[in-house]
Amino acid sequence: MTVTETAGHTARSAHDQRTFSTVLVANRGEIACRIIRTLRSMGIHSVAVYSAADAGAKHVSLADTAVEIGPAAPQHSYLNIDAILNAVKISGAEAVHPGYGFLSENQAFARALSDAGIVFIGPSVHALNVMGDKIRSKNHVSANDVPVVPGITEPSLTDEQLVEAAQNVGFPLLIKPSAGGGGKGMHVVEEAGGLPETLTTARRVAAAAFGDDTLFLERLVRQPRHIEVQVLADHHGNVIHLGERECSLQRRHQKVIEEAPSPLLDAATRARIGEAACNAARSVDYSGAGTVEFLVSDASPDEFFFMEMNTRLQVEHPVTEMVTGMDLVEWQVRIAAGAELTVKQEDVQLTGHAIEARVYAENPERGFLPTTGSVLSLNEPAGEGVRVDSSLLEGLDVGADYDPMLSKVIAAGHDRAQALARLDTALAETTVMGLQTNIEYLRLLINDDDVQAGRLDTTMIERKLGQLQFRRIDERLLAAAALFIQAQRYGGAHRFRGAEAHSPWAQPSGWRIGQWRPTRFSLAVSATESVEVQVSGPPTAATVVVDGSEPADAALHANHAVPGAVAISYNGITSQLHMAQQGNRLFIAEAGFSCEIGVRTREEQLAEELAKISAQDGPAHPEVRSPMPGTVIGVSATNGDTVAAGQTLLTVEAMKMEHQLTAMVDGTVTINVKTGDLVKADQVVASIETEGA
Repeated sequence: MTVTETAGHTARSAHDQRTFSTVLVANRGEIACRIIRTLRSMGIHSVAVYSAADAGAKHVSLADTAVEIGPAAPQHSYLNIDAILNAVKISGAEAVHPGYGFLSENQAFARALSDAGIVFIGPSVHALNVMGDKIRSKNHVSANDVPVVPGITEPSLTDEQLVEAAQNVGFPLLIKPSAGGGGKGMHVVEEAGGLPETLTTARRVAAAAFGDDTLFLERLVRQPRHIEVQVLADHHGNVIHLGERECSLQRRHQKVIEEAPSPLLDAATRARIGEAACNAARSVDYSGAGTVEFLVSDASPDEFFFMEMNTRLQVEHPVTEMVTGMDLVEWQVRIAAGAELTVKQEDVQLTGHAIEARVYAENPERGFLPTTGSVLSLNEPAGEGVRVDSSLLEGLDVGADYDPMLSKVIAAGHDRAQALARLDTALAETTVMGLQTNIEYLRLLINDDDVQAGRLDTTMIERKLGQLQFRRIDERLLAAAALFIQAQRYGGAHRFRGAEAHSPWAQPSGWRIGQWRPTRFSLAVSATESVEVQVSGPPTAATVVVDGSEPADAALHANHAVPGAVAISYNGITSQLHMAQQGNRLFIAEAGFSCEIGVRTREEQLAEELAKISAQDGPAHPEVRSPMPGTVIGVSATNGDTVAAGQTLLTVEAMKMEHQLTAMVDGTVTINVKTGDLVKADQVVASIETEGA
């Protein structure tokens, strides 16, 4: 292990009462940064832990002390209880805050800390035990005045027993892993015929993700709304709730947009669902911050059902903090130290409205597959009512080892309309250059008419995704890309100044007596499509022809007030872009939209032309490409096998997501990778020789 002393932050507000002297944060990313911020405000010495892959991460530099705990793989670092305990020992921490995910709801971890005399900033092992299992928790709370969804919640049932029991539950139904969380591993089954195969898949996913393949079944509530209640409880028997959060905008059971309060509930229902959440917490003598999740019928808002209790801080906790004015992390720390809640239920007031959007490294147009890359340039928003919880830094390498969430952008307003407007502006001002993100998708989503009106349910994103109009790379952006590349040839302090700064004979602009000689660029807009752009003249005053279109006047100028920003004038219309280049990859961002353009070398162009010539006489070899960077976790075919269109050939995993790659045509397959291999996005992993070609 490596221990690093970082810049200390030991200032303490006068009104704070010190609880612990040193707290270790057993997590990474934005939540570790957020926890460290509160520890600093409380005057508590913070200790970060990090894997070898996270040595340059933001949370490492923010903490007072940082301890390396192992290699990149979570099971050898952030999920390694012995490594965390050793970090606690050598750092002298008196308490551990687990954040969310990783070991935050792990009973063995909480018990190991207790045995070592270290305070776990979370609930008791008993509460973790009861609420950590969906079957056990559902059966438990149903006896404590908490309504539950009809279903089968008996442990240790085989697939055959679940198939038989499903007839009493009815279809459609939902398969859920008992040890799961965060919506991972859930599967919808519409009819009985699809249940056996889906159960097999669900068990495999549950075992891989949670180390437990126990499953249970629930009746699927059509057009449900996902509403959760934040609770706080101390060791003195005090339990309160801090209102509810609407979390209905989900994709694959993973929350995307969260807000507080819910636009659905009235005051009476809010009081009832809040009391039900408090009953769930009281039933296990809960202490600390926790969240009780409910399904609420959109058609009957006064009808709600318990789903589960998350015995930890939630990703979406900032919206509750913004409408209540309370710091939930501070209360977690104080309660863990034995403090009594000084806030009564009648003291809790929800003021205004707050909405949060999760920024992910993913490509929405390619099935939300995770992306990787280095952050070349970064701009994060600020302003009235805007908060950003982020792990981003310029130069940060975003790999495929961990969850792809990068940051959270939160906005508050006097009402929901103002909060939405502020969030939209904040997202438009968020720029992450160097990798694909979901920012444009988030803006499209929150500007949807139904979202604006508060007409939400958990299936809405899947229904509307095909209707969202994503921007395309247009002539203006291709012109900007060509001019940007051309500008690099001027280099140094003279970049963007144009030919007047130097002798025309010394400039690589194409100038010559008579006419400018066009400079041709081959720009790849996808793995299979490229466009030729011709530039005549210097980048500050050029004529551009994009893919044979009519010539256009264009100019590119640096915006020295904003790093990475440029002004592009195209056919007399000027706009602002953010641009960055890494090798032969060019990144462009504008108001939430971002794209990557490849700069094709002459060698690549020649190889492509030669390949086309060879393909005219040879057999057809349809290529199977990996849609994302990741690890090959399974190969289902061998070289020479005869395969059919739609047949699974191999499985790639990245950032907790599996993707099965299938044959597009019938033929004989050649597999280019093996289990355990690392692959890049768009890498050819297999090819198929069609019969009779």
